[in-house]
Amino acid sequence: MTGLMVFLAKLISGANARWLGCVPDTRQRIYFANHTSNLDALVLWAVLPAEVRALTRPVAARDYWSTAIRRYIADKIFHAILIERKKPTARDNPIEQILAAMGNEKSIIIFPEGGRQTADEPVAFKSGLYHLARKRPDVELIPVLMDNLNRILPKGEVFPVPLIGHVTFGAPLKLLPEETKPAFLGRARAEVMRLHYL
Repeated sequence: MTGLMVFLAKLISGANARWLGCVPDTRQRIYFANHTSNLDALVLWAVLPAEVRALTRPVAARDYWSTAIRRYIADKIFHAILIERKKPTARDNPIEQILAAMGNEKSIIIFPEGGRQTADEPVAFKSGLYHLARKRPDVELIPVLMDNLNRILPKGEVFPVPLIGHVTFGAPLKLLPEETKPAFLGRARAEVMRLHYL
């Protein structure tokens, strides 16, 4: 089933990975990307080499993956980490859930904008990426640009349009000593945007 999903994702999107600042690696990473389409997580996950994909879990909104078929796909195929994005609480803390699910070997895919956007550029990143970087300074942070997927499957549409998408992986980032949350999030967003021009 996993192989079929990978095949369909690549067929629908036409996407291939471009590694411009790093190379595929099984080391633990946080892949963070802009978010414009329901295809984003699937395509990013699918273009990873098989050995990397096996260690990588998308982080997704629990409310979106609430139906039986979606929950099955999230659990059995993607091994997604389903979090509460609208009303997190101390007992239902997304950051702690993500950290626990990562352990010492799993990488994750996150979308710091917090939801799909229609703007040409990513909107301001929410604070989750900063908290993950602060709590796990040993994990590489990899910026990823998802390009053209919003035209293949725009928000609100069901059927994809046959166009070519692109997934570009950039150079690893680290949270700098004494770097403030706004400065880090602004720098991380700028790194995703910069990949558009490479």
